[in-house]
Amino acid sequence: MRDAVYARISEDDLGTERGVNRQLEDGRALSAARGGQVVMELHDNDVSALNGAHRPGYETLMAAATSRQIDRIIVFHTSRLWRNHRERADGIDQLKAAGVSVLSVKGPELDLQTAAGRMMAGILGEFDTAESEIKGERVARAALERAQQGRANGAVLYGWRRVYTFDEQGRRTGFNDEVDEEEAEVVRSIVARLLDGGTLRGITEYLNEQGIPAPGAGQRRSHRAKGQNDTGTLWNKTSVKKLALRHANVGLRLHHRGRPDEALLPAAWPPIVSQDDHDRVIALLSAPGRGVKGVARPGSRLHLLSWGIGECGVCGSHLRVARKGNMRYGAMKQLYFCDTKGCVGRDRDRVDDFVGRVVIARLSQPDAADLLAQDDKAMVEALARADALRAKLAKAADDYVDERITAEQLHRITARLRAQLTEVETTARSAHVTPHAKLVMEMAGANAETIWSEATLNQKRAVLSTLLKAVRILPVLRRGPGFDPRTVEIVWRGGSGDN
Repeated sequence: MRDAVYARISEDDLGTERGVNRQLEDGRALSAARGGQVVMELHDNDVSALNGAHRPGYETLMAAATSRQIDRIIVFHTSRLWRNHRERADGIDQLKAAGVSVLSVKGPELDLQTAAGRMMAGILGEFDTAESEIKGERVARAALERAQQGRANGAVLYGWRRVYTFDEQGRRTGFNDEVDEEEAEVVRSIVARLLDGGTLRGITEYLNEQGIPAPGAGQRRSHRAKGQNDTGTLWNKTSVKKLALRHANVGLRLHHRGRPDEALLPAAWPPIVSQDDHDRVIALLSAPGRGVKGVARPGSRLHLLSWGIGECGVCGSHLRVARKGNMRYGAMKQLYFCDTKGCVGRDRDRVDDFVGRVVIARLSQPDAADLLAQDDKAMVEALARADALRAKLAKAADDYVDERITAEQLHRITARLRAQLTEVETTARSAHVTPHAKLVMEMAGANAETIWSEATLNQKRAVLSTLLKAVRILPVLRRGPGFDPRTVEIVWRGGSGDN
């Protein structure tokens, strides 16, 4: 008999492959005991078979069976071969047509060319599927309970440390996640740098230059992100962004991300970022058009107005920077140009200087705070309402623990409050938020000119994006030397200031 030994393990986070290797070893021994010859060994490690996930080893196995390269498949148990209803039915039909049987280390041999063999394969398979589905229901129910109690679903998150509790016999009874000040400060610094005009790339480079280990550093992983080292100590833009956007930062736990019943629930761990800063970071990193794939952004963050709020006053395109002029007379200058048609062009340094003087003048006025005027009332009320609902959820959980209410009452109360909380949080997220309000207010006042001159390019761009809708370069009114400020139109947000 030409035997193919197949092994599968559903979970192997560390990628050790010890489980599949044990199955393969037992399969070889069984083949030898039954007088077979192993002509093929295949495995799928860390892959579930319940939901029809891609299994390269299984697909190769079935292709070999269909092409009649093997006579028998040896598995540790039939559940290693099939867990999915449809995949099992298709597999039985294919093996029947190919005349290939299935032999289990811990189970019977199934002759799929007979009705009895196919019936037995179906019965065993239904038990295998039911076992997985029942386990899934238990896991889902436990996950819901953890979410309702605000407990972490797995390993401790970056920014906190796990402290376990024990009973008198030294047995572990539970845990609490407390703030890890060193890691929490890293998270706060990321948020602060973003709100201070920093970029994801710049923050990533800073963290790596400082030698600060990334989340998960030192943990054994079967896969690493592109550009990551073996120990996982390096940061990348994705890890920085995810850390900044986590609802966990403000003491919230996201349950069933992306599903119809997705909900934000109060977490059992303390917050490490203020709700205000969190809202502003979300508004900043979720801005329309940010990080659009496939769009080249030449000059991005190299110039004040290029690929930002700078616009062509004729066609509305972005501005780019190019060197133009006559080298013979030493007149080569960097100009802002319309990126699409070249409709307009203007001296970059003079435009930047003019825009800077206008912004400084406005920030120096006593009513500079009016530049940030916005309808925050709805957001403030929504956030206060959300806090009240979370308090009610926490009280309901305490009442259940203290046996003041039943499990059924807790379920009804939680379902109702969660629906209200989701609605309120949606209202709060939809309210307008100014991401760089703190940076602008620090620059406002008598020292505006000094602070502007010392600010980085990214900080200046952040201030402009907060205060202005656009800076439009208009066609020249007259030919000749000199710079005409009338050809630069400054459009303030909310209609504040002069154009």
